[in-house]
Amino acid sequence: MNRPVTLFTGQWADLPFETVCQKAKSFGYDGIEIACWGDHFEVDKADDEYCRAKREILDRYGLSLFAISTHLVGQAVTDRIDQRHKGILPPYVWGDGDPEGVRQRAAQELIKTGEAAVRLGVSIVNGFTGSPIWHLNYSFPPVPPSMIEEGYEEFARRFIPILDAYQSMGIKFGLEVHPTEIAFDIASTRKALKAVGNHPAFGFNYDPSHFGYQGVDYVEFIHLFGDRIWHVHMKDAGWSDVPVEAGVFGGHTEFGSRGRYWDFRSPGRGNVNFEEIIRALNRIGYRGPLSVEWEDSGMDREHGAAEACEFVRSVDFPSSDIAFDSAFEK
Repeated sequence: MNRPVTLFTGQWADLPFETVCQKAKSFGYDGIEIACWGDHFEVDKADDEYCRAKREILDRYGLSLFAISTHLVGQAVTDRIDQRHKGILPPYVWGDGDPEGVRQRAAQELIKTGEAAVRLGVSIVNGFTGSPIWHLNYSFPPVPPSMIEEGYEEFARRFIPILDAYQSMGIKFGLEVHPTEIAFDIASTRKALKAVGNHPAFGFNYDPSHFGYQGVDYVEFIHLFGDRIWHVHMKDAGWSDVPVEAGVFGGHTEFGSRGRYWDFRSPGRGNVNFEEIIRALNRIGYRGPLSVEWEDSGMDREHGAAEACEFVRSVDFPSSDIAFDSAFEK
């Protein structure tokens, strides 16, 4: 049996929750991954009755649910807070904008998100962590190694209480390894795991689109961290094989601008090798959903979401339980 194909609602949060459910069903999806913004899942309202109402809508459209995602609030837990965060956070988390207060309220909101996930009946919360040291990524002025270590220590200090709470609730946190997060490639992922002592509640929402244009081996990531891949995003990116105007750092251009080295693409229309990803997921025994996070500035999203669902089904296949040449032994 192939894995369920779901649609992440984060890029559809301008639409009411039920409308997105209706569209996801019409596009051919088996379920959704609910974003904790817009009216899709409001953590401050998520009592038993609220969660029951969400489930009733999902049942109405025959949609399954495996995870909720708190990328926006998670970003504020360890970040260097500035005006950008005001635009992505609930007002009660932003408060007066004092950076330390924002970080502490974001951490409490993540714990409340885990509690809400229990009431909703899911065991995976995906999201971001932010990073106190992302601004040190390019090492000039020269960055002393001690500053990097201090950053990972701060990440651990702020996140371990969240992970402890999740562990007690039976919830797993899936970090989407991504530029601007404490882990953005294989090397930094190792550092993040070490910082939290390989905490059993800390794992990954695997998304290959953030690796390829960096030159990171996104298939090897699956093999290295397979026992901690809680959830999978099927998202594509395209990158150039010739010199361009705006390189890997983007040149302060907008997504979709001509002349960029890389951009996100509808699944199957970029450079990500999904064939090898599926084979690697089969090797590690991943049987969870394949969740389409649809982003492509050059394509109508409804066309793209429907096409993406069909594409993901076409590339997914179950692993074999026999050797192909075993018949010769009969």
